[in-house]
Amino acid sequence: MNETPRGSFGYRVQRAFTRVLVTLLVLGMAGAVAFLLAKLNARTFTLELYDGQLVVMKGRMLPWGAVPYQPGDARMADTYAPIPLEGQTVTNLLAEQFTERDELDRALFPVLETLAKPRIASDEPQAVERGVYYLRRAERLAGLSEEQRTRLKGMLAEVAYYQARQKLDEARKLITEAMTQLKLASEGDNRHSRSATQMLSKVGAPTQALDQALAEAVHTLSAPRAKETVEPPAETPPAAPPAPGAVITDSDTQARPPELDATGRDAGGPP
Repeated sequence: MNETPRGSFGYRVQRAFTRVLVTLLVLGMAGAVAFLLAKLNARTFTLELYDGQLVVMKGRMLPWGAVPYQPGDARMADTYAPIPLEGQTVTNLLAEQFTERDELDRALFPVLETLAKPRIASDEPQAVERGVYYLRRAERLAGLSEEQRTRLKGMLAEVAYYQARQKLDEARKLITEAMTQLKLASEGDNRHSRSATQMLSKVGAPTQALDQALAEAVHTLSAPRAKETVEPPAETPPAAPPAPGAVITDSDTQARPPELDATGRDAGGPP
């Protein structure tokens, strides 16, 4: 086999071609590695603490870097929005990386649970509202484990009474407002006055009864029960001794126990 002599034009061309080929292979491999790293980084979720809020970050389509997570579905935007920690510490989460959104959901649930629990147990309406907000966010996390779903269901059941009471109160206000508007429409000279009058005559009495029932349910039946005080039984005063010279009847004798002497015998009986 003939070898190209060194220093010839053919040798230089062959060497240059080999270098170009090796360079292209190296660049291709580097590009493939960079592409794989970018794909992996784009699937990675991290959590960062910024201005007292826990921010969900998602990797860029680059080997490094991340931006705040913006879900493609606008309905999920509030689910992964920054979480106000309100003094809660989450240092253990800041060093973790999540390659799947389900893993992220399972990591976010304890944070929302800790924020919701003390608030839904409060007696202040504003605190309960805040707790319900955190529960609603936790409810939209699709990747929760079965244990977490059970805990979430328990908290939702605990707050269901408050929500029902609030909806009943809102319904009462809406009904009152509707009746006021019907009355205003019936008194005016317009094309709807006759229909408004008919509606008032039809629903006036039932609506008034419903309003009273709702008011009782919201403001009376749902009020905390007063503590019941148990009064001790009254003591029966001892019977007064008979007056001197009074006649003792049979009924008095039966009612009073026999008197005993020092030996334990009946003092009033035969010796």
